[in-house]
Amino acid sequence: MSVWLPSAPCTPRACVEPTGSGTALPRAVLRLVTVVVLVLAGVALTPVGGRVPAGWTRRWCRWIVRAAGVRVRITGAAAPTGGVLLVANHISWLDIPLLAAVRPARMVAKREIRAWPVAGRLASWGGVLFIDRDRLRALPGTVARLARALRDGQAVAVFPEGSTWCGRAQGTFRRAPFQAALDAGVPVQPVHLHYRLDGGTAASTAPAFVGEDTLLASLWRVVTARGLVAEVTVLAPIAPGTHPDRRTLAHASQPGPAGRPGWIHSTLVA
Repeated sequence: MSVWLPSAPCTPRACVEPTGSGTALPRAVLRLVTVVVLVLAGVALTPVGGRVPAGWTRRWCRWIVRAAGVRVRITGAAAPTGGVLLVANHISWLDIPLLAAVRPARMVAKREIRAWPVAGRLASWGGVLFIDRDRLRALPGTVARLARALRDGQAVAVFPEGSTWCGRAQGTFRRAPFQAALDAGVPVQPVHLHYRLDGGTAASTAPAFVGEDTLLASLWRVVTARGLVAEVTVLAPIAPGTHPDRRTLAHASQPGPAGRPGWIHSTLVA
């Protein structure tokens, strides 16, 4: 087990349930092609990404999710400007554009992604902060890198569970990234992600990207699902200095099933 990437018990066979009747095959294929086109457009624009307005980036990220046939509902507090640590539970590859739709940020990702075709280059160009999840001795240096980015006024996004879960179960937030927020003296912005089917309230496991699942299998499951809704609840920022250590800060940032006090439910994006 890694200090950054603990293993989750969720697997496609055990956790992912059928969603009933799916969308028609032609529409599913159209959704898949549209997602790929939007992602490739992002790849083409990545070298000039620093000059693209944040509002455009947020809209592009929402388009990716909506192109996959998923309705997006973002509610809660507005993300602060300046340095901020964005933290969220982790269920799906959809989490990444959804979190960027709240506020574009430098993502934290495992070092192995750098070697992936297309995705690795896109991540490098996009300013991803790569971490060596297998070397405990590299942890202080990684925390220092995160803190420097936060002090420079950048937003840094991390999934502190360290692994994807199915959405009906969740992991514990790891403490290490919260030390960077403490060292930099910046707020923490918790975000809660929840997927459900239209008309229901229970979590849907269709978007889950867990265990031995492949990205293509997960993509196809999403685009063939009918009535998926992504709910993004942005919790009130936790101001610097309100928690004495990373353990209490991590605990305060992780909502339970019913959320934590301080949730604001005004709709930001329909």
